[in-house]
Amino acid sequence: MADAGVTLKELKERPVTDLHGVNSRKAEMLQKIEVISVLDLITVYPRRYIDRSKQTTIGDLTVGEEGMVLVAVSKVTTRRMRNRRSLVEVTVKDETGQMRLVFFNQPWRSKQLSEDKEIIIFGRLDQYQGNNQMTNPVVDLVGDRTGRIVAVYPQSEVAGVQSWDLDTLIAEALRRVMKVRGFEDPVPKEIRESYRLVDRSTAFLQIHRPGSMQEVAEARRRLVFDELLRIQLELVQRKVQLERSTKGISHNPSGVLTTVFHEQLPYVLTDAQKRVIDEISADLKKDSPMHRLLQGDVGSGKTVVAVTALLSVVQGGHQGAFMAPTEVLAEQHYLGISELLQNVNVEDDSTLLGQRPLRVELLTSSVSLTQRKTMVEKLANGSIDIVVGTHALIQNEISFSSLGIVVIDEQHRFGVDQRAALREKQSDGMVPDVLVMTATPIPRTAAMTVYGDLDVSILDEMPLGRIPIETLWITEEQAAWASICGEVREGRQAYVVCPLIDESDSLNVRSAEETFTRLSNEVFPDLRVELLHGRIKTNEKNHIMEKFRQGEVDVLVATTVIEVGVDVPNATVMVVLDAYRFGIAQLHQLRGRVGRGSSSSTCFLVGDAGTAVGEERLKALVQTTDGFELAEVDLELRGEGTIMADRQKGRNDLRLASLRRDREWVEIAREVALEIVDEDPDLNNYQGLKKEISVVLKESDGEYLLRS
Repeated sequence: MADAGVTLKELKERPVTDLHGVNSRKAEMLQKIEVISVLDLITVYPRRYIDRSKQTTIGDLTVGEEGMVLVAVSKVTTRRMRNRRSLVEVTVKDETGQMRLVFFNQPWRSKQLSEDKEIIIFGRLDQYQGNNQMTNPVVDLVGDRTGRIVAVYPQSEVAGVQSWDLDTLIAEALRRVMKVRGFEDPVPKEIRESYRLVDRSTAFLQIHRPGSMQEVAEARRRLVFDELLRIQLELVQRKVQLERSTKGISHNPSGVLTTVFHEQLPYVLTDAQKRVIDEISADLKKDSPMHRLLQGDVGSGKTVVAVTALLSVVQGGHQGAFMAPTEVLAEQHYLGISELLQNVNVEDDSTLLGQRPLRVELLTSSVSLTQRKTMVEKLANGSIDIVVGTHALIQNEISFSSLGIVVIDEQHRFGVDQRAALREKQSDGMVPDVLVMTATPIPRTAAMTVYGDLDVSILDEMPLGRIPIETLWITEEQAAWASICGEVREGRQAYVVCPLIDESDSLNVRSAEETFTRLSNEVFPDLRVELLHGRIKTNEKNHIMEKFRQGEVDVLVATTVIEVGVDVPNATVMVVLDAYRFGIAQLHQLRGRVGRGSSSSTCFLVGDAGTAVGEERLKALVQTTDGFELAEVDLELRGEGTIMADRQKGRNDLRLASLRRDREWVEIAREVALEIVDEDPDLNNYQGLKKEISVVLKESDGEYLLRS
């Protein structure tokens, strides 16, 4: 039984204007930083702490190095320079000495930094005319806090909210809560004891008013667990409810079609492929619909796994749909799947021999009206076994005789509603199995959070014979052009990728149009160069890709339209111009367009790094071709962002927890959620947690997570 304390729901319903000192003007300022309720306020957590027992002093600072020090303001002067810019000079001191702070063109500093005010400054110490000085340092106002550990809150000059403002208001909110009855703690005592978690009242007090850094760590651990547990409970509970409320189709995945298919393959399946096929097969046998995410690095053999799943369904008389985000990729998959299945027959009592060739069709917006009408009829009467297509598969007139499985490739490229619509195409009310695939590896903890309602399978092994791609970061193009010339002489082909279609006045980067013209006329006048980008008409786009597949094009200049799935084994050079403009996942995908044949391949990342983060990104790609390792680097560099990705809100959905720092707690929260929901699917005995989920996560958040 949870303690009868103040609930998060009560705090959510209390506006900050209920607190002493919050008038309408201050409430308006707080609203700018998304603080409307008392709950919003107390979940604005300190961004750092100053430990006064270990603080640096002015006397300890070293010239040329950055430092952070707590000081008192002793003098402030303002003057106008000859260029009409303002100069604010502030003299600060502590018990070890004094120094000068200089602020250029920040006239408001003279009011902010009044005499005798205590501030925390962070900056690089320089010397000017023999005196110690910091120029434009970061300033935190801490008010009159005298505790050993001082919490520093995120400030907003735009909103006019300072660290000490938040500190004062949060202290008032906590005092009021503790004076009433403390915080309700909905997490059972046995769970808290199992993971050595402090109670919630202690956690909120220690995160905002710690007596030591050890208390900060204890408080953070508890509040991180709470955030992650709520998300995991939402995901696991919805997954269980879906399994209970929907009727799926029970398949026999170990039939003759899958056996024949595997026997006809010109290579042996990897152990990872066998393991994942077994996991999918176990799902397909159940009469509840499968919801599985298949992660696999570029070239790890996801297509063979997907085709095995499709055949598992077809051999029972059902249909399969394979949905791709672009026509180029749909066409690619159609050709690849058709080739894999060209010698496969299915049972058909209406034929003389009792069997017929398995039928695979392609449905995109480029299909003629006559063809489309025929295909719609065949899908409805069941004479098409597998259909490969784009969003054309979810249009109103499309229905299936018996849709058994939906495979969605590069699922992050589709809108949530598009994915849900395809799943709802079943005509007999039965819900098809769903397998979503991505070649963009997702860190394990992120997958458990973002795709927590899905079971996850990972292809973490490359087929035998795959030759690693050499990746080079170069600042000039010449080496890349020389490599292309050498490879084309050997009968091979190359890609050149640009970040933009047209030239831009505001961005100093190369465009596909300009690069195509330059390469055709100046760099490779004797080679066959073609251009491919998103504004080229679909038929022309498909024609160019077919010429490239057939070896009739030496160099394909493109945008990221070729990022995913394009498979031309004869292409051995990838050149990415202005590579710093692309993210790690995009660059890894682009690199994966080469190295698909028996020849060694090279990827050139061309251009400067742009930023320090850009440099780390490019170095990581040079050092490893392991997509999962790169995904962890990407998460480290980029941060986790918002989990409910369609909401486009400024604040991270995780106020305190980090998928990077708290990997262990993501897994613990998942385990605890599974145990709770397994014992009590409707959370009848966990009413406190149940109510908190509805307070912190909106209904639309759960729907978004589930439908993704």
